[in-house]
Amino acid sequence: MLTKETLINALQKNKKISEESLKKAVEIHKTKGGKLSEIFVAEGLLTDQELAVLMSQELGIPVLTISSMKIDPEVIRLIPKKIAEHYEVVPISKMGKVLTVAMSDPLNIFALDDVKQITGCTILPIVTTSKEIYHAMETYHGGGQGQLDDLLEGIEDDGLEIIREEALEEKSKDSGEADQAPVLKMMDLILREGLKRRASDIHIEVFENDFRIRYRIDGSLHEGFHPPLAMHGPLLSRLKIMAELNITERRVPQDGRFRVKTEGREIDFRVSILPMQFGEKAVLRVLDRSNVRVSIDKLGFNSESLDKFKEAITKPYGMILVTGPTGSGKSTSLYSVLNALNTPDRNIMTIEDPVEYQLEGISQTQAQPEVGLTFANGLRSILRQSPDVILVGEIRDTETADIAVKAALTGHLVLSTLHTNSAAGAFSRMIDMHIEPFLIASSVILVTAQRLYRKICDKCKEPYDIPQATLQRLKVPLDTLKGITPFHGKGCAACNLTGYFGRLGTMEALWVNDEIREMVLQRVSTDDIQEAARKTGMKTLFENAFLNFKNGLTTLEEVLRITSEA
Repeated sequence: MLTKETLINALQKNKKISEESLKKAVEIHKTKGGKLSEIFVAEGLLTDQELAVLMSQELGIPVLTISSMKIDPEVIRLIPKKIAEHYEVVPISKMGKVLTVAMSDPLNIFALDDVKQITGCTILPIVTTSKEIYHAMETYHGGGQGQLDDLLEGIEDDGLEIIREEALEEKSKDSGEADQAPVLKMMDLILREGLKRRASDIHIEVFENDFRIRYRIDGSLHEGFHPPLAMHGPLLSRLKIMAELNITERRVPQDGRFRVKTEGREIDFRVSILPMQFGEKAVLRVLDRSNVRVSIDKLGFNSESLDKFKEAITKPYGMILVTGPTGSGKSTSLYSVLNALNTPDRNIMTIEDPVEYQLEGISQTQAQPEVGLTFANGLRSILRQSPDVILVGEIRDTETADIAVKAALTGHLVLSTLHTNSAAGAFSRMIDMHIEPFLIASSVILVTAQRLYRKICDKCKEPYDIPQATLQRLKVPLDTLKGITPFHGKGCAACNLTGYFGRLGTMEALWVNDEIREMVLQRVSTDDIQEAARKTGMKTLFENAFLNFKNGLTTLEEVLRITSEA
């Protein structure tokens, strides 16, 4: 980046400001911090333009006014808005593998490295002012019609193929603005950007004076872009057409789904539309089929727990429970089990709400409580279909729990989920549902609890000192940290400046042995059951997550975040 020494030498050589003014600016820099170049401009010692010209002369690179330039929107999209704002950099042209960028600080090596990494191009910097950068950001990343035109101009019409689109042609005839080219291109852009950024959910939200798109990436929401407010209605109509919903109904919630084909793979989107104060909000869950092909070995078990888990799923009957909060990967784990068990000699059936992924060779039923097809009623019907393995999406009530337990006792392997904070908590949860302890003790063979933690970005991983506030929240003695080199991600273009890239699972697996069965029969507390399980070798969620921190996969802050209630 533009160093203090480089700037001072250039100023002294060109005699742009007096020695007295120079000393004053340096003193402010020492006491208040900040960039020396910004202090010169703030104190009125230099203008933005004079500073840019000075750098141009010193570095031998051109200075450019970019506000009057017409920049290709495909080039603009090469650098995400957040990165562009953070480093004050705007891409202006691309020739082959050479990307020319305008920068307020062309010596910022972190910016140059990150932009090179995210674009895969050789970077050719030119100098411009911060004011020019902000003007370009407003023009190309703002929210007006100009931005819309620029965003949509470079989008090809054949980017995404909506599967079953032909069947929707008749429905589209009365859709008005929903079939206009800008609306089609905007929807294409929203979906493609979500896939590019590895989003699990896409949020389309409208407010009184704003319309925004956000993406949930690695569990956290990130700002996307702001289309013109007038485009909200047509865009929602287009979405309803794609999801085969009623485009004229805006007063009640609607749920649907659609599938797209892109780059040789099929992606499902589950759509939820809800009326809000200023219009309808849509949330799209991105369902990538590759997620359900995760091997059991990759779920996050330690070696001992993995062996127990594999042994449990090969049992001819009994119940296996997967616990954890919403968004902890329970469905992925259960689908991995179903894939492992999916052989021609097994009849595997499910009752789910909703059916997230369609699995070849497995009979899946969507619960529909509004017509009487509840989990309990669906499970009763499944038991008449000679199943070997049954997946119950979630045990929510006494009736479902009772039928599931009895199914597990009568020759079926039953898989299901519960919302509890730990594996040991599953027993008290079922007792709270009025299931007799002797039925629980006889049917349940294994309970797992799981969380998803964010993995440190490999591109910007570096050692760091753990903040004191984090150490004070630690559940184990500080001596435990001896010999450990903590890592974190400093933030780069690859991880959108978060320091994390991707998520991995961490698990605890509680094997129900004779001692645990007796404790369940005696209605022993959750804490006592957990302690007994630990004495027989169970590693808790915290212990497994802490091991991931110790191995440099994640941060201590992330370990504490995901295990705070476990």
